[in-house]
Amino acid sequence: MNALDDLIESFSRLPGVGKKSASRLAHFLLRSDRSLCERLARDLSVLHDRIRPCTVCGAYSEGDLCPVCSDPGRDRTLLCVVEQPQDVQTIEAVREFNGLFHVLGGVIAPLEGIGPDQLRLSELVARVQEGSVTEVILATNPTVEGDTTALYVQRILKNLNVTVTRLASGLPVGGDLEYADRLTLSRSFRGRVSF
Repeated sequence: MNALDDLIESFSRLPGVGKKSASRLAHFLLRSDRSLCERLARDLSVLHDRIRPCTVCGAYSEGDLCPVCSDPGRDRTLLCVVEQPQDVQTIEAVREFNGLFHVLGGVIAPLEGIGPDQLRLSELVARVQEGSVTEVILATNPTVEGDTTALYVQRILKNLNVTVTRLASGLPVGGDLEYADRLTLSRSFRGRVSF
């Protein structure tokens, strides 16, 4: 293998990138200006040093608190529960939701060995018990695992003084929030129902 083959192999390990796409990316970079490759390498090399989970919600942040948690203008009575940090960015892009977030860090998936103990559920319960949250919006993906996780969260929050809602229909079954268009996601927030 040469350096080009190694790069193609590395790119093909990324989600959604097959051998053909990986080859196109590698050849594009080879034809591009060297400064693009250097910038890409620099950005990749500092990624793990600079980005970490927010200490409150679990979204990606360069500081201890993410921009959402540190924004005093956010509605602290609304808490939107999502699966992954990138879901926060997806919802924020819609500009329909002005509350706070809580990232679970995955979903309950017994076949993959992921149970409730591997998720940030105790942190969620602690945040709700603090008393300022009046509504928890479950924004897990409409998959078997996402629905199972939503049901589990609803059950553990049942005896706390909080309304639990779920995003309304409009999101396709089996789809991910990351790929939902803005209009569908916006309608889902406006039409959420009790869960």
